[in-house]
Order: sequence, then C-alpha cells, then structure tokens
Amino acid sequence: MRVALLAWDYPPAPSGLSTAAREIAESLAEGGADVTVFSLDRTGRERRGGVTVAGFALPPGGGLARLRRWGAAGHLAAPLAFRRAVLAAHARQPFDVAEATNWYAPGALLAGRRDLPLVTRSSTPAAFTRDAPETLRDRLDGWAADALERAQARGSAGLIANTAAHGAVIARAYGLSGRQPEAVIGLSLPPEITAAARGAAYPDATGPVRLLFVGRAEARKGFDALLGAVAILADAAERGAGPAFRLDLIGVPPEDLPGDLPEAARARIHARGRVPAEALAQAYGSSHAVLAPSRYESFGLVYQEALAYGRPVVACAEDASARAFVGAPDAGPLAREATGAALAEALRPLLADPALRGAYRSRALAASGRFTRAVLGRETLALYARAIAAARTRPKRRASAPQSR
Repeated sequence: MRVALLAWDYPPAPSGLSTAAREIAESLAEGGADVTVFSLDRTGRERRGGVTVAGFALPPGGGLARLRRWGAAGHLAAPLAFRRAVLAAHARQPFDVAEATNWYAPGALLAGRRDLPLVTRSSTPAAFTRDAPETLRDRLDGWAADALERAQARGSAGLIANTAAHGAVIARAYGLSGRQPEAVIGLSLPPEITAAARGAAYPDATGPVRLLFVGRAEARKGFDALLGAVAILADAAERGAGPAFRLDLIGVPPEDLPGDLPEAARARIHARGRVPAEALAQAYGSSHAVLAPSRYESFGLVYQEALAYGRPVVACAEDASARAFVGAPDAGPLAREATGAALAEALRPLLADPALRGAYRSRALAASGRFTRAVLGRETLALYARAIAAARTRPKRRASAPQSR
C-alpha cells in the first residue's frame, strides 16, 4: 500500500505532532507500506527510518507565503500547498491513501476524492488551543480554521481517534454523521524514548524534589493551574511549612512566564524552552515526578512518556485520557479540577513522602508499554483498507465546502 502522510513538521522538530507523524509513518513502513511524508517545515527529499520525507516549505515571498499572512483566507495557504505537492507525486506514481491530522486541516482540499481517499487522524481541534478571540479579525480567523477542519473531517473516507472519548468529542465538534469507517488507535512511543526510559534510574530522595512539565504555556495544558500550584507550594516552602522543590519547564521559554509570578515561585522554576531529544530524556531521567494538569488531551503523549520512565504523573481528572492512563492504573494523583489549589492539594503528599513516590513509580512502570508500533501499524492499515473500499463505493461528488456553525 502506498501512503501519503501529510505533516506540519517532522523530527527532529520537537513537537507532539512531529513525534506522532514519525510513529505513524515508521509503524506503517514496518508493516510493509510504502510511505511518503509531505512536511511543510523543510525542503528537499531524504529517506529516514524506511520512510521517504519530502519537504516543501513555502518559499519566502511566494504567493502562498504571502497568502498565509492574511486573516481567515490565510488558512487556505497550507492546504493548497499540500494539495499541490501530494497530487504532483500522485500523478507520477499513484498513492492508495492519504492521511492528515485534523489540526488546521492540512488535507482539507484533498477530502472527498475517490482516486485518493483521505483518512483524518484527529488530534486536538484548533478551537481547543486558541485563546478567546478579542477582535472581529480573530473571530473570522477562528471561524475559517474551524470550518476547514469540519470540511476535512466530513469529507474524509475514514476517521481515526486516539481514544474512544476523544472520538466522541470530535464527532460532536465537527457534527459527524457516523457513516464513515472509524477506528480508535493509540500512538506508540519512539524506540529511543523507550530505550532511554529503560535505562533511567530513579533519582534519590536527597535535595529538592525535582518536578517536570513538558508542553506549551496554554490554558488547555493547565499551565495557569500549574503556576498557581507552584505559587502556593513555594510560599509554604519559604515559611518552612512544606518541602523544597524545583520545576523544569520543557517547551516553555522564560518570556512565557507571567510578570506577576511571585518571586518565591519564580526562583523554583527553570523555563528551558524547546530542547533536543537528548535533553528531554535527561529531564525525564532526573525528575521525581511529571506534572501534566491538562484540561483536555486527545491522547497525551506526555502521560505515556512519563509512564515509560516510571515517573509518577500528577494530572487532572477533567481530562478523560488522564483518567484512563493515569487514574485507572493509579500511576499518580489526579487533581479534582484544573486550579492551582486543587493541583497543589494533589501534589503536596507526593512532595513530602518518598515512599509514596516509590509506590506510584511501581504502578507507572506496570502501566507503561501499552501501545506499540506493531499494533499502531496493523490497525492503521486495516482502517485504510476499509476507507479505500468505502471511497470506491460512494457516488462521485465534490468535497463539501466549509460550513459555519
């Protein structure tokens, strides 16, 4: 099976979408598929991990690069670029199927084709990651992004969700009919992460408790709750009423810390921004616990990474993935809600008790390794086959146009 995988970026780019794209591509290649990744973050063509990676970054000053800077209409620039690159390669040697994320709809202009069925694998919708719009331009921009995502999902020949709860959220968000072939398929971790995790000893209990957050400084990730909890616990530590701790932030640069953050909290935070894979592995290995208080995750790769390292995870019960992957195996405490007070309450016993950290570590290790490349590749190829069959039997029609809510 020849597969075209549309990716915003690809390793070594340090993003969750990049990591997921590589796992999907290489799991398919290991399952016997011929995979070409079309990535917007580079130029040139190379073979990596049994996969062809074709970059087509928009030339600065070109028409699509200029279009991308426009509000609302600018969201068409990337789908147009993906469509042009994929169809040019498809004309030379046809693909059997294409796959794209839902996030900002890179495959929107390929949806609905019978000769090249599109499968959408849903991550978190763009609407869940934006701040509240402040201007009419912001509202129009958000409407355009959401409309393209709905058009892509509705025109897709098949749909993949990371969890059943996530699939239900996607169906409601996009108003899906339920008639497309669907599958729930979890994502695997890169082999180098699992290998590094296996060799990582747990740090001893001397000195401050070392905490780790991996993600962006956004509300969906619970970053406001995280800073609120740090402020509460740092104040207690200053008064001698709580244990000493420090917090590394991976993915958050120093400038993303608010100016009004109390000095006691700021002194305990090291905002490191984006780091290479080796530094991320070192950060996991030196941490006593991972803080991941997301309000919503489509899957939660950070949960899986933390479990692989055997690190207790302090997460939030608002997130279905946290309840399934952290709460169910009791691999860490769940804050009842994404607030500073609730997160501090969940974290406080873990800071104070090395034996409790050890018990959570044992359960985290037992819960790790649930998702593998073999399963990811096999189940994805099975869904592709169903989507191809469905596309061939449906009547020829134009892809649905974006619709307003």
